Amino acid sequence: MEHRHQDLITLFDGLFKQRYRTRLVLGDNEPLYRPATRPDETHQIIFAHGFFASALHEVSHWCVAGARRRELEDYGYWYLPDGRDADQQRAFESAEVVPQAIEMLLSEACAFRFNVSVDNLNGEVEVDREAFAAKVSAQAERYRREGLAVRAETFRRALEAFYQHGASFSEAITLAGAWHDEQHAHKKPEKRRKTSA
Repeated sequence: MEHRHQDLITLFDGLFKQRYRTRLVLGDNEPLYRPATRPDETHQIIFAHGFFASALHEVSHWCVAGARRRELEDYGYWYLPDGRDADQQRAFESAEVVPQAIEMLLSEACAFRFNVSVDNLNGEVEVDREAFAAKVSAQAERYRREGLAVRAETFRRALEAFYQHGASFSEAITLAGAWHDEQHAHKKPEKRRKTSA
C-alpha cells in the first residue's frame, strides 16, 4: 500500500479546513503550527519534508491542543531540541505520551508502521526507548477502550475508511465528517487533556 503525504492533506483539509479553518501543509524544515492572524486566513499544521509519519505526528499534536492553544504558535509551547539532559528528556517524554498514542492509532488506521520518537540523539542521557514505547502503547490501549476525542476520532475514521475499506476521498470525508457533526449536534464535548488549554 502506498502512503503519500498528499493523501493525508486531502483527507485532513476535506474534514477540517471549513470546520476549524485549519489546513495540513507540507513544509521544508522543522514542523510548526502557525495560527491564522486574520479572519480570512487558515491555521496551518506544517509537517516536515513530506514525511508521512511527520504529518500524522503533527496532526496528533493538533488533536490534543485545546481551543486557546490553537490560537498560539506551536500551541504556546517551547520545544527543547535534541541534546536534552535527563530531567528535560523526562519532561519531553511525559508531554509526548498522549500525542504519540494518538499517532499510533492514526498510523494503525492507515496500515502504516508506527515508531515511537524519543528524539534525543545527541543528549547526555541514555534514553529507555522500550519503557517510553510501553507508556505510549498503554495510552493507546486506553483510547481503544475509552475512545478518542472528537477531532482525533474523526480523522481516524477517515483514514480507516480510505486506507482499509477502499473508500474514495469524498466517501471517507463525508463519512467521518457526518460522524463529527453528529457528535457536535449532540453537544458531546471533546475530552479534556492535561496538555490542552
